[in-house]
Amino acid sequence: MPRFGRHMIRQMHRSGRQMKKVELLAPAGNMECLKTALYFGADAVYLAGKQYGLRAFAANFTEEELESAVHLAHSLGKRVYLTINALFRNQDFAGFPQYLLHIRQMGIDAVIVSDPGVLQCCLDAGLEVHLSTQASTSNERSAAFWHKQGVKRVVLAREVTLEEISEIAQKIPSSLELEVFVHGAMCIAYSGRCLLSSVLTGRSGNKGECAQPCRWRYTIHEAGYPQEYFPILEDEGGTYLLNSKDLMMIEYLPELIQAGVSSFKIEGRMKSAYYVGCVVGAYRKAMDAYYADPQHYSLDPALVQEIYDSATRRFTTGFYFGNPKEAGQDISREPVPRRYGFCGIVLERSNAEGLAKVEQRNKFSVGDRIDILSPNLEGAKFTLKEILDEELQPLSCAPHPQQQVYIRCPYPLRPGDLLRRKLD
Repeated sequence: MPRFGRHMIRQMHRSGRQMKKVELLAPAGNMECLKTALYFGADAVYLAGKQYGLRAFAANFTEEELESAVHLAHSLGKRVYLTINALFRNQDFAGFPQYLLHIRQMGIDAVIVSDPGVLQCCLDAGLEVHLSTQASTSNERSAAFWHKQGVKRVVLAREVTLEEISEIAQKIPSSLELEVFVHGAMCIAYSGRCLLSSVLTGRSGNKGECAQPCRWRYTIHEAGYPQEYFPILEDEGGTYLLNSKDLMMIEYLPELIQAGVSSFKIEGRMKSAYYVGCVVGAYRKAMDAYYADPQHYSLDPALVQEIYDSATRRFTTGFYFGNPKEAGQDISREPVPRRYGFCGIVLERSNAEGLAKVEQRNKFSVGDRIDILSPNLEGAKFTLKEILDEELQPLSCAPHPQQQVYIRCPYPLRPGDLLRRKLD
């Protein structure tokens, strides 16, 4: 794909849009994921309270946890955005203004909304507003309209191409920020307003309860001919109509930066801390390398491999380079092979004897070859020679979910470091 060059940069400067570092925005479905995202280099996180967000089945945050999240992020110079992007019915507004005043007092940096009524309530409460991709903004006139209503940032529709993003950035006011998704799951209704789950299961995707029927296996036949099936994107396991690959744009960050984007968004509020750490860490390193030397930047292939090592689905570039058509769909029943198993997360830094406290996530044993994922250690690996229980008695393995143990490691481990082992 052709890269935008200096000519694009000059155009953006003439339009009044300043070149500044793009924000890396990470998902946080719970406090552990939030801490992991910040530790691995996110500039900001987005999360939801127990109501009004679009991930009802994520752990989400109590009001006390929201306050803690904001305090932690701000202590690190990072930002917190609260999703209030569900589509509201009349009854949903009961008590809503009071809720908004409370979250403003917490110090939430911005709220992400899609409903115009919700937008007005948030502005009345004095909150900074970012417009969700649920609003399906795909042109500069719509972006400018929302800016006039008080929106500080627009999360563009996933259907917008890279070329269109550049055009929008040049024509909108310089004070309006643009955010785009760079990684993660793609809804079949790409900008998010999908009715399929509600129709088929009674669980509204616009209320955060999506049953993901776009990933079900379907067979289709004409009425009156129940045994005659249509071969639409078919393999030996069945017909798949609606199964989108996941988005991955780490290979095209310079193009997006030069197009005038303000924030790179990673999808995944239902994902684990391991996924968040792997993906955020890879994008952070790629972005830092680009900003260190834009003229000679070349993506480290190891970062791409890191993305693939954490993947559970296959990848696409979405609509950035045009309609992907069948290439954007995953019609294979074959699962993406897992190369690594997540062992645990470090709770306490290594002491003088090299012992670090770890919370187990999947079984690991003495003799395992362990990889360390850390923003402070590059490519560190070691053979695990000792596991101790909390009374410092030796163990041969850590088999129990969330078991807390001590391990001896030749490298200095810090809280938030992730441990994994290569699967056979």
